[in-house]
Amino acid sequence: MKKILFLIFTLAYLHTFTLSVHAQPDWIKQGNIYEVNVRQYTKEGTFEGFSKHIDRLKGMGVQTLWFMPLNPISKEARKGSLGSYYAVADFKAVNPEFGKLEDFMAIVQKAHGIGMKVIIDWVPNHTGADHSWITSHPEFYVKDSLGKPAIAYNWDDVRQLDFSNKVMQDSMIAAMAYWVKTADIDGFRVDVAWNVPESFWDRCIPALKKLKPNMFFLAEGDKPYLAKTFDAVYPWTMFHAMEKVAAGKAPADTLDAVLAENRKLYPKRTIQMYFTSNHDENSWNKADYGTFPGAVHPPFAVFSQTMANSVPLVYSGQEEPVLRALQFFEKDPIEFKNYQRSGFYMNLLKLRASTPALSSDASFKKIKVGDESALYAYVREKAGSKVFVILNFSNKEQTISITDKTLYGNPYNVFAYKREILGAKTWNIEPWGYAVYSY
Repeated sequence: MKKILFLIFTLAYLHTFTLSVHAQPDWIKQGNIYEVNVRQYTKEGTFEGFSKHIDRLKGMGVQTLWFMPLNPISKEARKGSLGSYYAVADFKAVNPEFGKLEDFMAIVQKAHGIGMKVIIDWVPNHTGADHSWITSHPEFYVKDSLGKPAIAYNWDDVRQLDFSNKVMQDSMIAAMAYWVKTADIDGFRVDVAWNVPESFWDRCIPALKKLKPNMFFLAEGDKPYLAKTFDAVYPWTMFHAMEKVAAGKAPADTLDAVLAENRKLYPKRTIQMYFTSNHDENSWNKADYGTFPGAVHPPFAVFSQTMANSVPLVYSGQEEPVLRALQFFEKDPIEFKNYQRSGFYMNLLKLRASTPALSSDASFKKIKVGDESALYAYVREKAGSKVFVILNFSNKEQTISITDKTLYGNPYNVFAYKREILGAKTWNIEPWGYAVYSY
């Protein structure tokens, strides 16, 4: 009897443990994310204006649309004439600048109808300076020395929420649940997730996933604890290493040190969202036109699209490309006309979607093909598929020599649109060159 009871207890324990293991939705593993800046996307700056681009983006291979915050923007302490998306005045309303709730819901329905996903940007760390909670629930805020809602971080247009207040936490979760129930969104990109206590995410994310189990949660932050509950985190250490390599301030194999450190810091299944630009990096740090300019951009974009344990991001207008900083607090429309990078991104996005070897959980093996201070090469494999990537992270021509015989054969060169013989013969790759082979 004791043995039977022990066995029952053990099986119950293992069942509980299995249920508690965090699992990412399968759809993101070979997926991708496209960040939508509604204000700047069209001359209208509306949901209806953006909706005209959905079929084009689907054709380019985009899977998941990430919308920057949809909410009304506070007028008090507003920056510029239109204010920051991230100074939210009402968590359960739509910014009239963009249109109506029904307009956004129509986008979600259209996206779902052609197999796309939609996530929205959420701002839990703070509110705008005139959010209704400031008067209706002053206890929801951290107070400054004068007893007023404190400025969050050093952003003087927003006020810091107090996560020691459980009623505020419940109100925040209810507001997030509103968008799941009302608009049928597929998840959240969470702003300043790094400054919100882990205990909140332990409550919030499981509660929301009960409403829609396959939702995706992306944390703006790279603290290891975020990977315990979020499906993906930011890759800041890797991104800054990429910038240094692109500027010639660090050798290509610097990236190996970052990978090694990530393996120590994060759970094995952790996904990081790789990118060459996003709304902050474009508006404030000259991405990608300054950080990965001209011919420098393609190898780093290939890297962001093909690396292990990653999901790639494309920011609004990168397919054009937009070669300037988009204003953050004013209207500054993107002019779509040439789509010069559209085919480039389409090759990468569709290869990822169709090739298990580029799944976030596919294996990764570094390959030596020449001078490792300039060349970065690797193989990804899963379910019988294999992708071999060679990148020249330097401004000089490099000689390629493949000694790993498992890579010999007649793979498809994704960017040459033909099969090529790979073997012992050496060949040269141009400055900032790239090659992707699918077996």
